[in-house]
Amino acid sequence: MISNQILQETINGMKEVTGIDLCILDLSGRIVVTTMEITDALAQHAEEFADSMAESQVIDGFQYFKIFDDQRLEYILLATGMSENAYTVGKLAVMQIQNLLTAYKERLDKENFVKNLLRDNLLLVDIYNRSKKLHIEVEQRRVAFLIQAEYEKDQNLLEATKEVESGADSDFITAVDEKSIVYVTPVNGNEGQAQFIQHAKEIKEGLNEYGIKDAKIAIGNVAETIKDVSRSYKEAQIALEVSKIFYEDASVIAYNQLGIGRLIYQLPLPLCKMFIREVFGDYSPDSIDEETLATIDKFFENNLNVSETSRQLFIHRNTLVYRLDKIQKNTNLDLRNFEDAIAFKIALMVVKYMKHMDTMD
Repeated sequence: MISNQILQETINGMKEVTGIDLCILDLSGRIVVTTMEITDALAQHAEEFADSMAESQVIDGFQYFKIFDDQRLEYILLATGMSENAYTVGKLAVMQIQNLLTAYKERLDKENFVKNLLRDNLLLVDIYNRSKKLHIEVEQRRVAFLIQAEYEKDQNLLEATKEVESGADSDFITAVDEKSIVYVTPVNGNEGQAQFIQHAKEIKEGLNEYGIKDAKIAIGNVAETIKDVSRSYKEAQIALEVSKIFYEDASVIAYNQLGIGRLIYQLPLPLCKMFIREVFGDYSPDSIDEETLATIDKFFENNLNVSETSRQLFIHRNTLVYRLDKIQKNTNLDLRNFEDAIAFKIALMVVKYMKHMDTMD
């Protein structure tokens, strides 16, 4: 049902332009919104008019009109005066409100369609039929952006995103829960992930101006048709979750940037535990101190180059070698060896994933 605020604003605007007072009542004669005083007699006349066969009528100096919503009687409209002008204003008001009812219902229908589409709650035939009814292009290529704020205080995330993207060519923006919204936009020409990431960064900057500083944005792959939009959305969901585990500092992440993190995210926990035992044996990776972990990360960043790593860390080469030897002694993995380094790197990511899953449980 359309809000009373919208109805009140509509008749207020019409009165300002025409000078004709208007009142909308329900079918029992109760006032919904009005610009004038209504007597009990007028309300009773409205109730009687609602039961009649007439679509418009003049009673005691007032014009009475029926407002329908998809052939169902919804409201009674009163306009003051018996002049032709009052009749014309009343008919225009009826048309305006009926158009508002239709538009509001279509918007709700579209929001419900989008949510069911994203959740895979529709049969393929329903997707195509409802897309046609809602004037949504079926064969248009699209991509899903999932935008999430960390705190529930950012309840204006949906409205802020709509404002930021108000001039953009978007198909739909809808909330998926209290902290997340999905934004689906058409893909034109040869746009790729570089353009999508830049677009996401612009959205992020726009949200910052609305006071939403902590938003993370994940991007799915391109959906070739409307039926594939749910896949793009699910990919964005995975990208968001994986980024929280392995790429915590990233505010924008694309599904096809996840690399090995995506593979680890899909591993069953028993397999993860088996792999950790194979790599570390009885040694616990939790016993590696933060300084050593930072050293190893920098060593990996520099492609296992001892000299460059020691230079960037401002430590003596022998100090770095000592730390690497210590790791080798505890784990039997020589991180100067490529295969051992890969096994150690993946094992640390698996440990991080397992800790995340324990937290989720």
